[in-house]
Amino acid sequence: MEPRRNLPWLGIALAVLGAIGLLILGEQPWLALAVLLLWVGSLWLAIAEPPPVQPANGGPRFSRDTMGELIEHSGTPLLLTEKGRIVIANQAAREVLGAHIVDQDVRVALRHPDAIALAQLDRAETRTVKGLARRHDIWRVSRQPLGDGMAVIELINRTAEADISRSHTDFVANASHELRTPLASIIGYAETLAEENGGADPAMREKFLGTILRESKRLKGLVDDLMSLSRIEAEKHDQPSERIDLKPLVDRAARDAAGAERITRVELELEDGLVVRGDQQQLEQLVRNLVDNALKYGAEDRPVHVTLVHGQGDNARFTVRDEGDGIAPEHLPHLTRRFYRTDPGRSRASGGTGLGLAIVKHIVERHRGRLDIDSKVGTGTTVEVRIPLSSDGEQELS
Repeated sequence: MEPRRNLPWLGIALAVLGAIGLLILGEQPWLALAVLLLWVGSLWLAIAEPPPVQPANGGPRFSRDTMGELIEHSGTPLLLTEKGRIVIANQAAREVLGAHIVDQDVRVALRHPDAIALAQLDRAETRTVKGLARRHDIWRVSRQPLGDGMAVIELINRTAEADISRSHTDFVANASHELRTPLASIIGYAETLAEENGGADPAMREKFLGTILRESKRLKGLVDDLMSLSRIEAEKHDQPSERIDLKPLVDRAARDAAGAERITRVELELEDGLVVRGDQQQLEQLVRNLVDNALKYGAEDRPVHVTLVHGQGDNARFTVRDEGDGIAPEHLPHLTRRFYRTDPGRSRASGGTGLGLAIVKHIVERHRGRLDIDSKVGTGTTVEVRIPLSSDGEQELS
């Protein structure tokens, strides 16, 4: 019902008095009448247009269609419910729950006891719901009533945050275990030598000191890899800008990884003129890690093949292939996980930290490249890295 409007009697009285005044001053009657009509007419138009209607709480009033347009392209899944039915679901909500949820009973659409209980409340509340759309996902679900049986339900996906938190927890636990193992060996052998007070058998003493030295180097390697991985992860969103000719870099890094004792096993086939935008130190580390892995786990009497060629799609294709025992298919998806080992005993005996391929993966990602690992049991393993060439990669380096 529209509010009642009072006529502006004071304004009308003043208009009449003005017209009479004009007559007294000797003006023509038609002029006085015209002024009276204009004055009264303007007052009538002023009261004829209704004022904007505001809701009781002073906020803006939106229609259902207007609200649907406002929330349609929001990245957050939003639902508008009315008397227990979903009347509006924006695009993000339809992608999560399905397009069929519009006009459905909210209990049928959500299909989760905690979410249904929240949707049926008559007050604002927020809850954490696990398994709303998929089995292991985690959502923060909020309900805000609007009155007249209507409410807005907001869905915020917290799965990624939970995965990151769990990943950090696992990383700390694994790193602690990996650090504790060599430390325990070092402390144990050192304590034994200290108890002997210099009276130990020379052969035993030499053996213990060798073990302490080996475990100390392993511990240093682990700490170095952890620090390296941390630095690479911190820089992974910053694409390198230095122009690097890959052939001399790969040649140098592969020879460093092999050393004088193993260089005869490395067969190099490197193409000229492949220039990328990259971080020289990280690319050298990538080559060393892959060549070192191939030499460690490939057959000792078989070569390791290192190739660098111009690949399809304007990429530099770097490949390291060994002729070892190979890796079972079930291990391949997990090889780039931190501390993952297919053979823990063999890896530790060879001095591996379990971080080499994780470091390689992050270096490749920072260089906007691609890493592929293929292996066949009894044949060997091939690791391929593709890195985009610089736009002027075929030109001479400045």
